[in-house]
This record gives sequence, structure tokens and C-alpha cells, in this order.
Amino acid sequence: MSKMRLSRLRQLIFGFYMSGIMSLLMSGVITFINTGIDSEFHYRWGPAFLVAWAVAFPLVTFIAPLAGKMTEFTMRRLD
Repeated sequence: MSKMRLSRLRQLIFGFYMSGIMSLLMSGVITFINTGIDSEFHYRWGPAFLVAWAVAFPLVTFIAPLAGKMTEFTMRRLD
């Protein structure tokens, strides 16, 4: 596989994991804050997580390169 294709694949895999972990944690916290924990918590958290991940994955995939460029710009300014 070419370096460019590997780089793109790495970006997609990173986005998959990052968005999944962040969506899992954030949807859990927000579901807890809004509804509390009871015996039905996981039934509310599951669908909230799936919606969050469906939104987060494409956003992370497209925003991560921009965030990387912004980070490099900021770091250059600090030198």
C-alpha cells in the first residue's frame, strides 16, 4: 500500500477510535446529568451513544487535519 493510502487509512482508524471513545464518554456523562442513573440508564445511554458516534466520526475525520495544522501554527508562534 502506498504511503498516501496508509496515511489516509491511519486517519480513518484514528477517527474511528477517537470518536467512539469520546462519544461513549460524553453521551454517558450527559445522559447521567440529564436523567440520573437507574435501572433504565443503559437503555437511554445506548441510543444516545449511537447518535453521538454517527455525528462525531465524520466530524473527527475531517476536523483532525485542521486541528493538526492549527496546532503546528500555534507551536511555530511559540518558538
